[in-house]
Amino acid sequence: MKVFSVAEMVAVEKAADAAGVSYAQMMETAGKAVAEAIIACWPVEGSSVLVLVGPGNNGGDGLVCGRYLAEAGADVAFYLYKSRDPESDDNYAKILEMGLFTIEAGFDQRYRVLRTRLDITDILVDALLGTGVSRPIGGNLGKLMRVVRDKVTGWQGDRVTDVSRLVSVSSPHPLTPSSLHPLIAAVDCPSGLNCDTGALDPLAFPANLTVTFAGPKRGHFIFPGAAACGELVAADIGIPPELPEVLGVKVEVVTAVTAQSLLPPRPPDGHKGTFGKVLIASGCDLYRGAPVLAAKAAFRAGSGLVALAVPAVIRQSSTVLLPEATYAPVADETLLSAETARQLLAQMSQYKALLVGPGLGDAADFLTTLLAGKENLPPLVVDADGLNILSRHPDWPALLPSGAILTPHPGEMSRLMGISLRELKVQDRVTVAQEQAQAWGHIVLLKGAYTVVARPSGAATIIPFANPVLAVGGSGDVLSGIIVSLLGQGMAAYEAAVLGAYLHGAAAALYPGSSGLLSGELADLVPQVMEQLRAG
Repeated sequence: MKVFSVAEMVAVEKAADAAGVSYAQMMETAGKAVAEAIIACWPVEGSSVLVLVGPGNNGGDGLVCGRYLAEAGADVAFYLYKSRDPESDDNYAKILEMGLFTIEAGFDQRYRVLRTRLDITDILVDALLGTGVSRPIGGNLGKLMRVVRDKVTGWQGDRVTDVSRLVSVSSPHPLTPSSLHPLIAAVDCPSGLNCDTGALDPLAFPANLTVTFAGPKRGHFIFPGAAACGELVAADIGIPPELPEVLGVKVEVVTAVTAQSLLPPRPPDGHKGTFGKVLIASGCDLYRGAPVLAAKAAFRAGSGLVALAVPAVIRQSSTVLLPEATYAPVADETLLSAETARQLLAQMSQYKALLVGPGLGDAADFLTTLLAGKENLPPLVVDADGLNILSRHPDWPALLPSGAILTPHPGEMSRLMGISLRELKVQDRVTVAQEQAQAWGHIVLLKGAYTVVARPSGAATIIPFANPVLAVGGSGDVLSGIIVSLLGQGMAAYEAAVLGAYLHGAAAALYPGSSGLLSGELADLVPQVMEQLRAG
């Protein structure tokens, strides 16, 4: 599913209109899709619905939505920010013909009617402003939005965006008009959200449900705006996917449908060799759990054989914690050495994928010696301390074999880029990942809320999870273990990074809380996610 900038969406709609899918058709389809999403989530028949109608196409979508909700049995009223002419506005004419209640803001002194309607409203449809908002909201519109914002109560700010399957709608948070008042559905985006930057106007009122069209917008995945979207649903409005303007969009978001298609096969006659042998070279006396977490995740993601190259200080405990693993011969006591790297290179042909870095410590000699034999390395994932060691080399990208996967969190990313963390945080995450993947010639997986995976070609994929339960030590080790497992099962590097990050986020989503999940427990949830995906 494509993720559009505002300019890209404007160009796509223009191209669709030229290809025969008129703006009027797209508006009708969009408004109907919003109504269907609302009906799928909440009880509509007999509910009181208020549609806030803006002056542009977003308001037109709202008029269509309200009409379909009225036909479904809702008591629908329309509050118009600006007057509309039924002679030139077919959608407005249709609701007038139905005898539905309408009022213009210009005739509502001190917003008395608006306040009264809000008091009895079960479902509020926000169709005031669309994706084009780029400056602060003021004037009469600002006054209207302030009234709405001050009247709306009960919004839960900890909701995170979840992209459901294309067109279909499901709510992970069952809501009824009695639990929150009113429920808010945003048309394309909550009014006041900058759909390029994620900036949120102070007058914006967050939504429980946002129905966007053709695909999400960049701002839907950038905070603080991302937290204002509630559940995010992307609706098909008939735009041909083969249009050059659509194909040229380089940013996508992975959905459950895509993740399902990427899963490596599990033939019934497979044996442990069928599913790959991977090597995890990591750990030191200070970080003894990291290699075990990564190896556990690799097994949970489907690896048949997982070998650990770890110092002796780790081996005794790890064999108890993970007896399924095997161990490469390592003489080092507390820190992997250059000699160990040379020994591993001599036997590297037996492994299908390699992970280096989790808990590695300052084993710089080990890593540089290992990378000196890069032509003999299998597909490679570099994480954690491996990235920190690389960042100290001026031309570190050249040390890596082609197509390596780098999995930095923001702190590691800033070190690789040679800038401060403060400088990194003010930049757009997608753009940063795209630019650095192109500059470095490797796949970049930038971790965080809405992890981004980018490839050297400039393409990028957003992972649709922002979950604070993942903010726990060892979470990154589990992620890198999943990815190396998928590489070992024969997946291409970019697809392994995308699917690995999706499985990691989806596993965390199975946990019922926002804190308290241990990273080892996270690894244990991965098979459940994979089976759910396979079951469709």
